[in-house]
Amino acid sequence: MTAAELRALHHGPDLPLVLPGPWDAASATVFADAGFTALATPSAGIAASLGYADGATPPGEMFAAVTRIVRAVGIPVSADVEAGYGLSARELVGRLADTGAVGCNLEDTDHTTGTLRDAHRQADWLAEVRAEAGDALVINARIDTYLHGAPDTEETIRRGRLYAAAGADCVYPILAPPPRLAALATAIGLPLNSVVTPDGPAPRALGTLGASRVTFGPGLQHRATAALAGIAERLREELGGER
Repeated sequence: MTAAELRALHHGPDLPLVLPGPWDAASATVFADAGFTALATPSAGIAASLGYADGATPPGEMFAAVTRIVRAVGIPVSADVEAGYGLSARELVGRLADTGAVGCNLEDTDHTTGTLRDAHRQADWLAEVRAEAGDALVINARIDTYLHGAPDTEETIRRGRLYAAAGADCVYPILAPPPRLAALATAIGLPLNSVVTPDGPAPRALGTLGASRVTFGPGLQHRATAALAGIAERLREELGGER
């Protein structure tokens, strides 16, 4: 399970690369057994499974959860490690290596202020991570312009190009409008990650629109929780509505 294997999947022959988002070892096993070639953990889904709000998972618990997921499957796993938890590049790369993950998401939101990081500072940080990891880590650089309500295509492209120059393998302009995906991918020059949303295009359609990689965020965990809620309700009804 190497970064080279995961990196190659971003370039075909079957695109888009669809990466389900497991939130624990059991869900990871389900997706691997279904025949998916790689997985991408969602930080929000793992947070929910551990009883935390999105963004509030202690780093040690997040890395431990990723370790259990990697251990459960025999396919490459990319880990969403948010903005890096304030770790140095060396510490972050080391912690990721300890989990067995061969890829990571790194976002450009500053969680101390809730705003976008300076693009050049983020690019410098990504370059440090690349220098520490060498080729042993697939870096998916998340661009949060649309998430912060700043749908400036030129700013998204500017950040994407900086992150590409810093060594990112893939860019992830989260919540970018699907019709803009192809133009963004062409302008930035890297495989582009898009997320499936409840009211948006399906994975194959996102690929047609320009995404090379498709992820789900916490969407699959939400769907599983909703299904479990239905099971719980039916069980309660079987017991005559007793609580």
